[in-house]
Amino acid sequence: MPKWQIIHEHDKCIGCGACAAIEPKHWVMEGDKAHLMESRKEGTNEIKEVEQLDGNQEAADSCPVPCIFVKKIQD
Repeated sequence: MPKWQIIHEHDKCIGCGACAAIEPKHWVMEGDKAHLMESRKEGTNEIKEVEQLDGNQEAADSCPVPCIFVKKIQD
């Protein structure tokens, strides 16, 4: 059962690439913006549930704009 939800507000992304450099298992650059791989779209957001946080919190913390959010899913 997933324990974490990663939310990427894609429209706010400036394409700096920090997330893809820190956590290439989940992030890739596509054109001039980052993309959260294997995510689902909700409006302009990309959302992914994961069991292991991996480096996603570090990716969110390194983002120069607040467009990546990590939330713990309640059991």
